[in-house]
Amino acid sequence: MIKSIDVIEMTQRMVRAQSINPTGDTRMVAQVLAEALEPAGFRLSWRETPGKGVNLVAVLQGEGGRPPLCFTGHMDTVPLGELPWTVDPFGGEIREGKLYGRGASDMKSGLAAIAAAGIDLSPVPRRASDVVLIFTAGEETGCEGAKDLAESGLLPSGAGALVVGEPTDCRPLLGHKGALWLRADFFGRGAHGSMPEAGDNAVYKAARAALALENFLATYPSHPQLGNPTINVGTIGGGGKVNMVPDAAFLEIDLRTIPGLDHQNLENSAQEVLGPAAKLTRLIDVPSVLTPQDDPWIASALDVLKRLRGSPQTPGTVSYFTDASILYSALGSPPTLIYGPGVARQAHQTDEYCHVPAIIEAREAYVAIAGQWLSG
Repeated sequence: MIKSIDVIEMTQRMVRAQSINPTGDTRMVAQVLAEALEPAGFRLSWRETPGKGVNLVAVLQGEGGRPPLCFTGHMDTVPLGELPWTVDPFGGEIREGKLYGRGASDMKSGLAAIAAAGIDLSPVPRRASDVVLIFTAGEETGCEGAKDLAESGLLPSGAGALVVGEPTDCRPLLGHKGALWLRADFFGRGAHGSMPEAGDNAVYKAARAALALENFLATYPSHPQLGNPTINVGTIGGGGKVNMVPDAAFLEIDLRTIPGLDHQNLENSAQEVLGPAAKLTRLIDVPSVLTPQDDPWIASALDVLKRLRGSPQTPGTVSYFTDASILYSALGSPPTLIYGPGVARQAHQTDEYCHVPAIIEAREAYVAIAGQWLSG
């Protein structure tokens, strides 16, 4: 007999399994998931990533002919940050209904809810499709694990639907912006700091370029659901000593994009603004994702959430990106729902936490949404 698992305890175990990126080693988290899923009848496939991470794909085989229902979440977390924590960041401590630790919201609570729901589904007879759980590494550094899986042959060629367990406060989301991160390098000529006229200061070039980009997207039209595209010059650097004219400098630029905004055209436009002296390099390039609210599966999932919460659920969108940017096309462009227990504003924060009741609620929602699909 398959035994249900304690989803809160599982979240604590994964918080205690460190997976900070970098280095992004997700083996301990994957092992916690594997030890729970394999006895429940899931077939496991492991995939080493080019870095130090590991991806895990778990398949619960169905009996019908419907395309598989997929769930996904990432196992890596961001670093702890510079501010001191008031709790053990890897303790999984519960205080006043909040479970604390790095990754508690982003997104080990979501991983636990996905795994627990999968195990709850394993005794369901005559499942109309496979249930595929996709656990990735390297999401925090540009969906590296998802990109590797997309090329691995381990994913189904098409999915009926995709659920992304990212932190949404148990609110349904239908999509998110894309991201194009660029590095712009500038070069000059070094000289002694007392003779700046003998050199060519690369920092001045980078500074002028940063100012030129401030209103770069001001004329681009807004999207009715995802809003305006945005730009942020996140880093600037150059020079080695105060008494030297710097011969190299750089900017790193974060562009958040909306449907219809072609990334190659956007890069070309940025190059025109920066001028030929700037050498552009792509750091991250992931597209936006958006599913129409009138999609039949989305309508069905929203109806499930309405019954669970006792009121209609108005779906939204977000500006951050997820592994859906890669998995959406790799799985044949299925309708995609972003829904998870984590507190969205707790992601990447000091003293990160997740509300304990939300983890239980997400598990119930995943089981109900999947149950409707598996019933055919």
